[in-house]
Amino acid sequence: MRVFEPFGNARFSLYFSGQVVSNTGTWFQNLALSLVVLEATGSAQALSGVTVAQFLPLLVLSLPAGRLADRVRPRTILLVTSLASAIVVAALAFVTLASEPPVGPIYALVAALGTVHAFERVAAQAIIFEIVGPEGLGRAVSLSTIALASARSIGPGLAGIAFQGLGATACMLVNSASFLLVFASIAAIRPARLFPRPGRPERPGRGIRPPFFRRELVTLLIVNALVALLALNLMLVLTSTVSLTFAGDATAVGATHTLNALGAIVGGLIAAGRDRVTVRSLIVACAGLGAALLANAAAPTLAILLALGPLLGLGVGYYQGILNAAAQVSVAPDQIGRTMSLVTLGNYGMVPFGALLMGWVIDAQGGRVALAIGGLTGFACAAFVAVRLRKR
Repeated sequence: MRVFEPFGNARFSLYFSGQVVSNTGTWFQNLALSLVVLEATGSAQALSGVTVAQFLPLLVLSLPAGRLADRVRPRTILLVTSLASAIVVAALAFVTLASEPPVGPIYALVAALGTVHAFERVAAQAIIFEIVGPEGLGRAVSLSTIALASARSIGPGLAGIAFQGLGATACMLVNSASFLLVFASIAAIRPARLFPRPGRPERPGRGIRPPFFRRELVTLLIVNALVALLALNLMLVLTSTVSLTFAGDATAVGATHTLNALGAIVGGLIAAGRDRVTVRSLIVACAGLGAALLANAAAPTLAILLALGPLLGLGVGYYQGILNAAAQVSVAPDQIGRTMSLVTLGNYGMVPFGALLMGWVIDAQGGRVALAIGGLTGFACAAFVAVRLRKR
């Protein structure tokens, strides 16, 4: 099947495997830190501080990270960031050895890790062009989004077992080891086998060239920010809906996220199966995401919500696969780093604001209203793309 063509490239297989391992390890860290902070403080507000420390550096540093990725080979950046991440997470493991881990050093180390990840996330997208070349770029980018969904399908369960049996420090060490495996996978990709990205020198004294911000890219970036803010806070929204609206237990919460992740894998595969992706492809992707969110918002019982979980995951996976592929194929190769820095800024920079907004909506109206807002946002964005990019 053509959808799996990128895996015929050994370099892409190494890259993809490293991303799955890294994202799975991140689940070990996030679950352990959440439980450690809650146990130490008994405060949800203190736990929100971890989210702010993690994502604020991404908001501040995504643009410089994109410019760096267009000037330094992403392979070099990933080698440095994977080693730095392993060291920082090992320090977190040391802090969690204490019977009552101090929250201040945890915040500081999470912020340091977020700083490293600001450069890692952009470079991890920019390297795909160099791995597969221009012909296979769209399909490979769509497939790369499956790495996150694959990790989400197995990470929470494994992390829960590890935390229960081995404790927080062991979870941190697992994540630290996962970054060392990422380093090994990137090191195994020989520079001579990579496709060079053609560069075009910028005019002296100027930043991003004016043609960079074409109508298609601006449309994509607006949609990306709106959907991230109002529709993709699913960790918070789904967990709250299951726990507060339907009084589900921890098993139901885990099952909801796992079913959602399985559907996201299918959605990513469907996106990768497209022979051609453009920004206009977001019309169907946004409408599909909106329909899936509204269907989940209408679920009257927990059982039906669980049954609809894969449908929501499919909508999310297809949307993310199309968005990332369209972002990369719609710009020149020498602008991929800056483009993905803006996409990253929209994705992760909106997380703290979206969490605060959706948290307020859930407290006031419930999780199903939050899901409905996300669904309406999907349809509004589909209409926005159709109007902005209507054929003349």
